[in-house]
Amino acid sequence: MVEKIIFITLFGLVWGSFLNVVIHRLPRGESLVHPPSTCPQCGKRIRSYDNIPVVSFIILGGRCRFCRARIPATYPLIEVLTPACFLILFFTFGLSVHFLASCLFTMFLIGLAFIDFFHQILPDVLTLPGLALALIYAFIRKDMSILQALLGAGVGAGVLLLVYGAYYLLRKKEGLGLGDVVMMLFIGAYLGWLSSLFTIILASFLGTMAAVFFLLFKKKDLQYALPFGTFLAPSAFIALVWGDRIITAYLARFDLAL
Repeated sequence: MVEKIIFITLFGLVWGSFLNVVIHRLPRGESLVHPPSTCPQCGKRIRSYDNIPVVSFIILGGRCRFCRARIPATYPLIEVLTPACFLILFFTFGLSVHFLASCLFTMFLIGLAFIDFFHQILPDVLTLPGLALALIYAFIRKDMSILQALLGAGVGAGVLLLVYGAYYLLRKKEGLGLGDVVMMLFIGAYLGWLSSLFTIILASFLGTMAAVFFLLFKKKDLQYALPFGTFLAPSAFIALVWGDRIITAYLARFDLAL
């Protein structure tokens, strides 16, 4: 067990480091493989021993070795977050095909969450391949059929599309990006229709709490746009790991069952 935990942690650290590359380069239209990692400030190539996940950040004091520019704290955060999520998945699903598929699903979520947070975009180059992989995986899953995956995608995206349309009719402007709709196609195809609804409800709650915080403490107005994908991603992860138990416990209060 200890060996597996160590391996999954190292595995997650490596993929967390790669996600930093994706999050930084993809929105800028840059290649993910060339050139090698460089400092965004001075352009110096980062040496291999300065590119060790988390460890290098600590040794360098969170600064570039050459120009001493600050390294964003999100770098080690993502490098720690990724293996932490992988370990949660491991303890939930064991070392299985579903564990590996869920790790891939989670990496898509992390990438989308941070890209939306920094750039307020949800690139189709991530959401559409994610959707395709979720549908392909549905053919070999034991807990969900391809029809259930398609239903999940339709329900998840359909709810947000209705919200998008209603807001536009009322306010004559977009209150929700179509990227969020496409993201819910991907999430719904992996989680199914019920967990998709749970994801949207939880994301809406988290988004509302964040909006209240920004209104009260950051002096933002009602026109301030929050990146909804940043809330959909952690909500989808919670739905993946604990959603069934939360929904079952909630329904049990009303003597209902799934």
